[in-house]
Parts: sequence; C-alpha cells; structure tokens
Amino acid sequence: MLKSARLDLFLSGVLVVGLLFSFPTTSSIAAEPQTYDVVIYGGTSAGIAAAVQVRKMGGTVVVIEPSRRIGGLTTGGLGQTDIGNKAAIGGLALEFYERIKAFYDQPDNWKWQAVDEYRSGGQTRNGANEKAMWTFEPHAALSVMEDWVREHDIPVVYEQQLDRTGIQKSGEHSQGAIMQGGRITSIRMENGHTYRGRVFMDATYEGDLLAAAGVDYTVGRESNATYGETLNGVQTKQARHHQIVPGVDPYVVPGDPSSGLLPGIDPAGPGIEGDGDHRVQAYCFRMCLTDHPKNRIPFAKPDDYQPLMYELLLRNYEQGERGMSWINSSMPNRKTDTNNRAGFSTDFIGQNYDYPEATYEQREQIIDAHRSYQQGLMWTFANHERVPEAIRKNFARWGTCRDEFEREDGWQQQLYIREARRMLGDYVMTQHHCQGRESVPRPIALAAYTMDSHHVQRFVTEDGFARNEGDVQVGGFSPYPIDYGSLVPKQEQCENLLVPVCLSASHIAFGSIRMEPVFMVLGQTSATAAMQAIAAKVPVQNVDYDQLRERLLADDQVLIWTGPVKTPATSLNSKSLKGIAMDEAEAKKVGFVGSGNLIGPFVDAGYAHDEDSRKGEQSVLFQIDIPKAGRYDVRVAYSSHANRATNVPVTIQHTGGPTTVLLNQRKKPTSAPFETVGEFDFAAGTTTVEISNKGTNGYVLVDAIQLLPIEKASKR
Repeated sequence: MLKSARLDLFLSGVLVVGLLFSFPTTSSIAAEPQTYDVVIYGGTSAGIAAAVQVRKMGGTVVVIEPSRRIGGLTTGGLGQTDIGNKAAIGGLALEFYERIKAFYDQPDNWKWQAVDEYRSGGQTRNGANEKAMWTFEPHAALSVMEDWVREHDIPVVYEQQLDRTGIQKSGEHSQGAIMQGGRITSIRMENGHTYRGRVFMDATYEGDLLAAAGVDYTVGRESNATYGETLNGVQTKQARHHQIVPGVDPYVVPGDPSSGLLPGIDPAGPGIEGDGDHRVQAYCFRMCLTDHPKNRIPFAKPDDYQPLMYELLLRNYEQGERGMSWINSSMPNRKTDTNNRAGFSTDFIGQNYDYPEATYEQREQIIDAHRSYQQGLMWTFANHERVPEAIRKNFARWGTCRDEFEREDGWQQQLYIREARRMLGDYVMTQHHCQGRESVPRPIALAAYTMDSHHVQRFVTEDGFARNEGDVQVGGFSPYPIDYGSLVPKQEQCENLLVPVCLSASHIAFGSIRMEPVFMVLGQTSATAAMQAIAAKVPVQNVDYDQLRERLLADDQVLIWTGPVKTPATSLNSKSLKGIAMDEAEAKKVGFVGSGNLIGPFVDAGYAHDEDSRKGEQSVLFQIDIPKAGRYDVRVAYSSHANRATNVPVTIQHTGGPTTVLLNQRKKPTSAPFETVGEFDFAAGTTTVEISNKGTNGYVLVDAIQLLPIEKASKR
C-alpha cells in the first residue's frame, strides 16, 4: 500500500525522495537491525534540519514522516516567513532561505510571472541586496528540503505513524516507545516496524513521541499565576484585534436565546480573566492561492456546506465590518500565502480543542472539518449575496493552485497546528524571557517574534453579543535567547529525547517561539546536542554546554543578541492600583476601536485610541462606584507622544455638577501613566468620568482612570 501510494505521487509529478533517489524503501529500512545514532520522528522543517546536522557531524539518522510530504508548514503553505528579526536567524535555517533565493535566481522557476513583476509585502524586500529570500511557493520549499535529503543521503520513511496505544495522560508512555532504564531503546510504528536509536527526537507539531515516552506535558493555557505572567490564560481585555464588530447577535433566531447559539459559540465561555483552561488557539489552512487563469481552481461549494456555519460572518458584515477578511500575502508566480484576518475568517475558532491528544482517526476528522469549513468560507466570500459586492469580487478572482499540492482540488494536507502539546521539561520559557526580564543560563538560539496567540473561543458578552477571545499580540522587545533546558525532558523521565518543536514553554512564550525559522534552528541545535551526548556517553541533559556553544557558533548559529536593545513597555495591573481604578476595557465605548501597547507604561492590556478620526463622534464613559463620600484626586492614564492631542476633554461628574478639563496628552504624565485632572468632592454611589475626542487636535488615548482619597493622595 505504501509503495503504491508513493508511486501514485510520483506519477502525479510530486517529488518523493525515497523513490527518486533510490534510498532504502520503507520495508527495507524497517527490516535492518541497524541502530541509528538519531531517530527523528517528524519530517517537519525542524526534523529535516536536524537530520542534515546529524549527517554533517558524521552520524547516522533516519527521519520518519507520518504524511506523504516533508517540511511541515514550510512546504505546506506558510511561505510568508514570520521572523521578527532576520538577524536572529543563522546556521542551516539561514542556509535554507539562501537556497530559496538561489531557486528563484533561476529563470525557469518563474512560470506564471516575470521576476520583475513580483512585489513582496513580507520580509523579502525588492531590490535589496540580500543573499536570502523569505517569501516562497510551497513547491520551492519542498525542492530545497529534498535537495538537502539527497545531498546528505538521509533516509526518509513516509506514511508510518507511531503506535500511541496506551497513552492516557501526561506521564504515561505508550506501546510505541520501548523504554529501558529511563531511555528509549526503540520506537514502534502502527504497522509493527521498529526503529532503534541512541538518541531520539520528537520533531512533530503534536508532541506524539514525547507523550509516548511518558514525558510530562500540558495542553491549553496556563493561568497567569502559574509563572507570574500577565498574558496567559483567558484574555478578554487583550482581545482587541481580529474582533467581531460590536452588536452582532449570537442566536440562531436574532434576539431569541431559546433558539440556541450559532455554531462555534461556546456557551461556557469566556471564563475568569487570567485563569488557565483546556482551550487551544485556533488552527487553519495557510492557503496558497492564485489569480492566474491557467493555474487557478475556482472556489467550490463543498457537498456538506452548512449555511448556518457562516451566519455570524454575514451578520458581522451587516453590522458594519468593511475590511477584507484575510491577509493575502504575495508569493512569487502570482500566488499567495493567505492567513486569518478580522473577526470571522480562516481560523476555525474553538474546533480544535481535542486535536492534540486525539486518535489518528479523530485527527483526520478534525482536519477534514477544518478543510470543509474553509472551503465553504471561501465559497461564501466569493458568492454570497449578503457579502458586500466589493469584497465578493475580490475573493472571486482567486482560487487554489493546480501545480502545488497532490489533491485535485488544490488544497493541502498540512493543517496549521499553531500549538498542541507543550513539554514540561528541564526549563520552562515564559513571558519574562521574551520581554527580557529574565535571562537564561544556557542560550542555544534566538527567538524574536511578537508574543502571538490567535483567538481561542467565541462567547456571548454580558450585553448579549458575540465576541472572540484569546488573541494576544504583544511585542516591542529585542530578540531573546532560548535555553537548552527547554529542549530536554526532566532527566528522571527520559535521558535520550530532544524536543525542538513542542518544547518546554508557557502558552504565551510558545506564541513567540513557534516560528518555522526558529524550529529549524532548534532542530539543528538538538541534533548537535544529540551527537555530543552520544560521543560523551551522557544523558542529553548533561551535555557539556561550553562544547555545545562552541559547535553552534562554529556552525554560524546566533546565540546572543548584540543589536539595539528594546525595553518593552511596562504594564500595570489595574487590580493592584490604590484607591478606585478602572481600565478602559471595563468602560462603555462609542468608537475608540484603535488599540496599542507599544508605548508605556499603561494599565492592563494596553490602551484604546480614536485613530485621530471622527472627531466629536467617539467617547469612553467610566461608571465608577464611590464607596465613601469625600474628596478625591481624579487621575487619567495615558502615554505621551508628539502625535497626541493637547486638548482632550475629560468631564467629571461630582457633587458640584459636571466639570470639563482639557488634558494635554503630548505632555509626559506627572505620575506615569497617570496625570491629575483635579480634586473633586463625590457623594457615595455611582458617578461618571467621560473622555471624548470632540474638537481635539491629534490622537486621543484612553487607558484608565484612578480616584485616590485626598488623605492617601497627600501621603503619596
């Protein structure tokens, strides 16, 4: 069956390494009594980079890839490389992108577009004198990966899955990992084939081998309290981006809760702010699309199309959404890497919670459901009469590509598994490392991307409308080092396993680390450590760090950031502030849909702003409960900048009536981020402070307000 499947791929024009280059077949590899230096489960970009490094260091290796295609997301549609800072990428990862450049330097590889017609909107800059290229078609990445495999004589086994029988929970191993004395001696596939090794590597997106070996892991979001973070757990306040417009009804029959919720809305959400849960950030397919007539397959309505699945999308447009609901990044040859954007898009929110620990059959069902949802979504965008005409026309000119993937409909097999299991290893990377507040003892790579989580759930707000939760986008920090301990389990659990993908990190730190170039770097690092552990005859946890560091530097890895250092903006917890404090997220807004968190300090998740538009139409009303009558110092929080307004109206309701004060937000706050706007007498009960943009001459920021009893204010 496996041989015939690979022959079918060959006949359809897909390059299959084991067939074209006369490597050992699946059955002949399995029959060999050979013990490999390193056995790699997962032919992702991390797994292939690791295999190349093992061969460069003179070792023997086998890569076992459960699918028909190596490279994972790098060859599966993610051609818009997410980096954060290109200077943080070295070693084999940088070589990969240099080979991409060499691929496109060949005129024959420009079939559907002239080279001078291509305009990249990503890391690749037209006209820049770079050796590397960071945007590419899936088949270009596959070509580079397969060149690596051929040049280094790496045996790749396709379509074999680890025997996961027996895994019940974290800390229990399966029949697929044969253990002896705290070490894996071999791994067994579902078809009975066994692979022996000295060191093993889990390079899958799911973390199946680490789970099979009985290594501790977690799924979902930790609470903020677990590691003293602020961006983990439930994040309704951070969920400002890719948001449903205000006022969208969540019920099947609008206004009638008894009719039930629309599909995908979680009746148990959102949970308590900052608390952990089992939920996983959304997955999608990173579509490779084209508008070239000869290569385009039009979007088709799937056979199982369910109109109710897209009702929330249509209501979102009818309520005022006007933006394009995708990010269509340009790739060479009139193709794209298409990703999620806006409140209802390609992310199938809330439909992947079971995926990390599901059976193979269940995973295929989840993948099929994601594909069907996205196919129906594209058809809806391109054809439904309730979608605005301009948006409909834009979507209708695109389609999947005839020349990229093996499926006849142009859709790929590889789902974007943004996060699944995360190992609980020897060292845990957290938000504090990302933002430079904690340093690591054994740096082995750099990460640089924004802490990024896609939405996790849809829920109903207290006022009865639909809303997304889970999106976090917090950056503003320099590239930071990853510790070697995050790649290895606790020694008492397994002494010869390395995990470069599902590494030991909190949910929000993993959101920054989880980029394909970083996975390649970590794959190369893991392979280096594996070979050094074999040479020294020590557990992977006891590799000599100085020797590891020396070899990584010799291989042009980047371990320490020497460029300009950015200090991330400071966030203050509104609950820890003295007196009466209220964040803008708890206030009633009209407008003020802009948001930011780059200039601090600020309160909680960040601040709202008016986008310097619609003057006189936007306001934020803080309704404040005064527990005790008295005189209070009223303070308003904002971060100063030259583009701010100098005349922001702040209206305070007090016992003497309303008073309006004009606030200069270009001036640095006296007690950052707070500036006093006056002392006022208040009766016990509810009062209001309103900030508007009426007549203002620049951006208006609204962050938080604070009322301090005068006796406390004078002591401060």
